Amino acid sequence: MTLALPPAELRDCPAPAKLNLFLHVTGRRPDGYHTLQTAFQLIDWSDTLHFRRREDGAVVRTTEIPGVPADTDLVVRAARLLQQATGTRFGVDIAVDKRLPMGGGIGGGSSDAATTLLALNRLWDVNLPRAQLMQLGLALGADVPFFLFGENAFAEGVGEQLSPIALPDSWFVVIHPKQHVPTAEIFSDQRLTRNTPISIIAVFAACENKFAFGRNDLETVATAKFGEVARALEWLRQYSPHARMTGSGACVFARYDDAATAQRVLDRLPPEWDGRCVRSLSRHPLADFAE
Repeated sequence: MTLALPPAELRDCPAPAKLNLFLHVTGRRPDGYHTLQTAFQLIDWSDTLHFRRREDGAVVRTTEIPGVPADTDLVVRAARLLQQATGTRFGVDIAVDKRLPMGGGIGGGSSDAATTLLALNRLWDVNLPRAQLMQLGLALGADVPFFLFGENAFAEGVGEQLSPIALPDSWFVVIHPKQHVPTAEIFSDQRLTRNTPISIIAVFAACENKFAFGRNDLETVATAKFGEVARALEWLRQYSPHARMTGSGACVFARYDDAATAQRVLDRLPPEWDGRCVRSLSRHPLADFAE
């Protein structure tokens, strides 16, 4: 019996963005990390990554990303972390088509790292189980395990305790007001609410309108510090009272039942901001690259 060899190249690997439907900060651990509760929604707006296996063990990012040196890029760090964990002799050339805005609160860097781990799990034929990849991913960032999890999730802890949730098919208007919001700056602000009461997943699951559940605790700080985020949110709330910020910002979003309604809102978008209509995803496109 002849066994199929792993591919030498994987192209057009999507790294989808996420939205936080709500985000509650429930406490702060002694190590400084915040404990959270959130609902993660995958959307079909993605970076695209391309991987070519190398025989010499080198990890090379072949595209330039302004402001992100290769050695600090999460995709390079993810590849090297997987090398160390598995002892593989292989390396990789990684090209990144960067479409997701950095500092937007939609998880672009974390998703790129997760896609790297998933793709190299197959390209290098190391076949780590999903749970082990998620453990590796947590060392890269709190959002990385979600993208490895493979489906929409209710998250707790620092974001690594994940339970699958069912969410209705949706369209979203997502606005990036062309401001970069540093996550650390939001979490370190003294005005941040850090004691929101803990909820349970059953309460969220029973909520008739899951897109109106709770709030984003980071929103008050981000809108006070970054005026364009505040303006974009105020504008979008003309068309949806439940519009809110995702993550630590800067992107804001509103949910709609159909593409036509979402597009009518987007058509009115002030020209100084970027925006798009995106569709919900129920699974990560590379979910089957790990078990």
